[in-house]
Amino acid sequence: MGEGVLASGFTRVGGALHCEGVPAERLAAAAGTPTYVYSAGAVRTQFQRLQDAFAGVQHRIHFSVKANSNLAVLGVLQRLGAGVDIVSGGELYRARMAGFSGRDIVFSGVGKTGRELEEALDAGVLFVNAESEAELHLLDDAARRRGVRAPVALRVNPEVAVHTPHAYTRTGDRGHKFGIAFEEARAAARVAAGLRSLRLVGLDMHIGSQIAHFEPYGTALERMLALLDDVRADGAANVEYLDIGGGLAVPYDDEEEADVDSFAAGVKRAIAGADIKLVLEPGRFLVANAGVLLTRVLYRKRSGAKAFVVADAGMNDLVRPSHYQAFHRVDAVSPSGARVVADVVGPVCESGDFLALEREIDDVAPGDLLAVHSAGAYGFVMASNYNSRPRAAEVLVDGERFAIVTERESYEDLVRRERVAPEWRDG
Repeated sequence: MGEGVLASGFTRVGGALHCEGVPAERLAAAAGTPTYVYSAGAVRTQFQRLQDAFAGVQHRIHFSVKANSNLAVLGVLQRLGAGVDIVSGGELYRARMAGFSGRDIVFSGVGKTGRELEEALDAGVLFVNAESEAELHLLDDAARRRGVRAPVALRVNPEVAVHTPHAYTRTGDRGHKFGIAFEEARAAARVAAGLRSLRLVGLDMHIGSQIAHFEPYGTALERMLALLDDVRADGAANVEYLDIGGGLAVPYDDEEEADVDSFAAGVKRAIAGADIKLVLEPGRFLVANAGVLLTRVLYRKRSGAKAFVVADAGMNDLVRPSHYQAFHRVDAVSPSGARVVADVVGPVCESGDFLALEREIDDVAPGDLLAVHSAGAYGFVMASNYNSRPRAAEVLVDGERFAIVTERESYEDLVRRERVAPEWRDG
């Protein structure tokens, strides 16, 4: 592939892939394979693009931690002034470890436990995005026991149909598990306003991922702003935040990238005169193309007329191709110029273990290093130990320096919390 299609932060020098100023081969030699590599500079560039686009309106970018929860990556964003959007107590813990304070944190998620809500209150989060009336009551109980008033926003399903590359990435249509049904949202706001230990401070929506056009956002915003007027008319004077989620499209191959400036201009037009503070929750947009997965070729083989490249990274390392039928560009770190059509597969004992199918790629040999591009979002965070495979290492590159920011798991790590001889208890 030519240099023009390489993600920001990754370039070719003499034909060989570099992450910023460091050769990919150097990174693989230091960390082994498979290894995730992230460009700090690319994360900063994407963050600044979004910041600049929304200049002139009250807003804050809260990175969606579920996209990439590596502490070093979170640290890059924390130093840029970002907040975070989290969906679990574990992500809350990571956010605090990375230096985010309570008011830097928005706590989302459809199934928060009582313990997680208590942890959110103890941390002093900016607000909790509640997704049901039952959650409002549970949060109110937790706040009352602590003698505080919990800041809460309502995640509302605006019931807007969007086209995304996969059904699993649509979250804002009627019948999805996320959020409060739109026709029930005003009543839920009255409930929240009436609970003495809650303070209703915002409304929230998220309609999906990989959205390239503003139109569905525009429709959803129109509905949310009408709801905002209704909620304020009902006496909820403290509603000051409108959380519009994330979902901006990034290119994995030749897909259309979201026009950030046009998107921001559309949002600005929609909220003009609304007296609201915007919260944005980008995840993939900030980190997807800032990362690659490096993997070594183990074998070449044929079965019938089909050619296979067997690599040391599999579906347990990057599940997106199997789970979402997602496309990730795969190329040689040091291409020879020869090409072949092959399936790029991993060592996992599953027919669904693949990184690319029927793909024209470099005609690599055992020992060659491959780069699986656009792997900075929903890569390592979705990895597993299936087949008792240790999880990969993670490396962060910043200019001409790099650091191993997650050590590769060992065999001992795989069984550290297990017991050969259980300590039996009476039932």
